Amino acid sequence: MPSSPSIANSVTVRLTLPARATAVSEMTGVIEKAGGVVTGLDVTASGATKVRIDMTMLTHDPEHADTIVAAMREVEGVEIGRVSDRTFLMHLGGKLSVESKVPIRTRDDLSMVYTPGVARVCLAIAENPADARRLTIKRNTVAVVTDGTAVLGLGDIGPLAALPVMEGKAALFKRFADIDAFPICLDTTDTEEIISIVKAISPAFAGINLEDISAPRCFEIEARLRAELDIPVFHDDQHGTAIVALAALRNALRVVGKRLEDVRLVMSGAGAAGTAILKLFLHAGAQHVVVADVEGVVHRGRADVLSGEHPNHAWIAANTNPDDVTGTLSDAMRGADVFLGVSAPDVITEADVASMAPDSIVFAMANPVPEIDPDIAARHAAVVATGRSDFANQINNVLVFPGVFRGLIDSGVSHVDMDVLLAAADVVRDDERNATYIIPSVFHPDVSAVVADAVGAAVAAREGA
Repeated sequence: MPSSPSIANSVTVRLTLPARATAVSEMTGVIEKAGGVVTGLDVTASGATKVRIDMTMLTHDPEHADTIVAAMREVEGVEIGRVSDRTFLMHLGGKLSVESKVPIRTRDDLSMVYTPGVARVCLAIAENPADARRLTIKRNTVAVVTDGTAVLGLGDIGPLAALPVMEGKAALFKRFADIDAFPICLDTTDTEEIISIVKAISPAFAGINLEDISAPRCFEIEARLRAELDIPVFHDDQHGTAIVALAALRNALRVVGKRLEDVRLVMSGAGAAGTAILKLFLHAGAQHVVVADVEGVVHRGRADVLSGEHPNHAWIAANTNPDDVTGTLSDAMRGADVFLGVSAPDVITEADVASMAPDSIVFAMANPVPEIDPDIAARHAAVVATGRSDFANQINNVLVFPGVFRGLIDSGVSHVDMDVLLAAADVVRDDERNATYIIPSVFHPDVSAVVADAVGAAVAAREGA
């Protein structure tokens, strides 16, 4: 359970109370005693003897909400009506819609928007395919593609259950970069079939955002699509996470007065996100990195590395762990300057954090439940960050992926390289940084534009080289 109630688990309870002076305070007292936090109280109807109220509160999780509502029922004279989960209400009917940019009010409008006038535009594009970027939605559209095998920290929940996340991703593209994105949830996990489908739908899009596809398949899917398509392909779980993690770490290191090339860094997670973060960190100058997964520290003598069972692990072993550390994640953390987790809930303990070097940094980025409760980690670490929006220092991909795609689309390029990613990480920062502000808010008005400009400049420098 998170250390404090969260807006993500906010509920509104409609209840009728007797019209006595202490009724409301009795109810709020019961909620607070049960661990909830009242955030809203709206009187929706009143009579001579009763008053109807919509009471909104933050809870830890659905079970905690049920416990609070049960306690509310015990208040003398209360009648509990509808209990509404506010997160589910926000998703009711989906989060996206399609709207026409042009009016269709008259027969003339219809003749130009559709037949017969549209035929002229079709022929123009057939003669010059490049005109599609000027005359259709292709100039500003991104496909958000998933197979539902690695959704958030929930794992393989399938394409249908992944749809709310893909809708949310599309909404963020629009909100932060004015890009029209479409969720594409594929009912297949076959690598060749996914590649074939994405290639087949690609003509309608200016870019492809791969999302929540499990490792190691995601590596081949992205690499093949990048090689075979003429539009940018970006696996956000890998590269969006890597960019924002590097930006946050650079600022955290400035807060504690350390340098990336000097620190001992321990990573938990060797999947898509972990590998991409590792590669970008190494490209940025990190030299002392140890990676661990569920089997312990990845090193050159590990059985799955020697056997070649996991080629990605073999690459990690060859490019990290210069001191040949072995053992468990806890073993690796002793004396480390930085812990970064993109793995699973509760994989490290307070004792592990306490064993780290002075002025340590902990990035517990597993979502929705981090590797350690941030409040517990903060008892020993100088800087703590998570992937959640209800704690300080949220390391969130939304800081970068809208701006990265805006820059790539506007530049009209197809290739995404490490220097482009590094350029994006260089600009996601703020002069007001401190231990609780190492990364800008996702609502900072300049972030996406600055990232887009940096990506554009990096592309221009590459093309001009």
